[in-house]
Amino acid sequence: MPPRTGAAVSPLPLLVTSDEDLLEDLLRLAAAGCAEAAVAPDPVAARARYATAPLVLIGLDQAPACLRARLPARARTALVGHSHRPVPADPPDPQIRPEASPETLAWEYAGLLGVEHVAMLPAAEPWLVDRFADSRRDAAGDGRVVAVIGGRGGAGASVLAAALALTGVRTGLRTMLVDADPLGGGLDLVLGWEDVHGLRWPALRATSGRVDASALVEALPGRGELVVLSWDRGDVLGAAAESMATAMDAGRRGRDLVVVDLPRQLDDAAVVALQAAHHVLLVVPAELRAAAAAARVAATVTPHCPHISVVVRGPAPSDLTAADVAQALGLPLAGTLRPEPGLARGLELGEPPAGTGRGPLAALCRHILSDVLRTERPAAA
Repeated sequence: MPPRTGAAVSPLPLLVTSDEDLLEDLLRLAAAGCAEAAVAPDPVAARARYATAPLVLIGLDQAPACLRARLPARARTALVGHSHRPVPADPPDPQIRPEASPETLAWEYAGLLGVEHVAMLPAAEPWLVDRFADSRRDAAGDGRVVAVIGGRGGAGASVLAAALALTGVRTGLRTMLVDADPLGGGLDLVLGWEDVHGLRWPALRATSGRVDASALVEALPGRGELVVLSWDRGDVLGAAAESMATAMDAGRRGRDLVVVDLPRQLDDAAVVALQAAHHVLLVVPAELRAAAAAARVAATVTPHCPHISVVVRGPAPSDLTAADVAQALGLPLAGTLRPEPGLARGLELGEPPAGTGRGPLAALCRHILSDVLRTERPAAA
């Protein structure tokens, strides 16, 4: 059945294999579980869907390539092969013993890849049918992921991200706000939540990537239907890509809306968040130099999430309009943020942006969420 107009398209289970016999068997099992599946012949082709797929099945034929590609560990991933078929004979790691049985080699690869399950056909066929069926149910409830990034330093991306999250809660959405910028000062400070107890990035960074989604959400600092994953005031370590994949997975499964504040210099964790995003908002002050800097940021973002639009922040020191900025960048205009007296002072006093639901910022956030929540994510290539 085709999706309703404006409805979100649920991500599909991902099959990473170029083994035609294995692929034929997996597609047959997906059909038995009443699920469709996306196919990638190698890890390079898989990256666009890897973080968002509700289930990832990696064929043993691609295990060496996935090791070389350093795909991040993530939940609900399995290594799949045939019990009677040989495993590739050119292992990239000396710990792999090519003379061992396919089952033994599969578990050795699984350990190196951080994969929690091994499924050998034909014995694992019933288990895989159940996993396909589960993935179909899980994907139907996936939350929307909106990423926010500044076109230049000080553009106001963090303030917009926090305001979007608060507006999402006000409109009845269970929301998760993720601070992906280790040098941004902390979104808990933007909200005035620095004293709210809960798990922060340094604690999550030490995990293996296999964390129960509901348990993670419950462990985060929260008030009402908003939870926040931010930084403490300790040493800056950055977020591991595996930890970001865990956070994105937990947010999509446990929340209606996930808002991510991205750094302008993309690290591996930021790329994982971008690949999970349905929409990216590029915040650009209405200045010529800011527009030039934003063009470079847009060029780094688009390969990971092509659905990107511009939020232009006024006032303009010249006659440059929001439409001019969007046209210069070749991107659609998501909205314009007019000056809001008292916003900067309120932030210094610990008052969250758009916290009252009134003013230009709150109105812009309502407009953006209305558009984003009814926009489908383009299919990955």
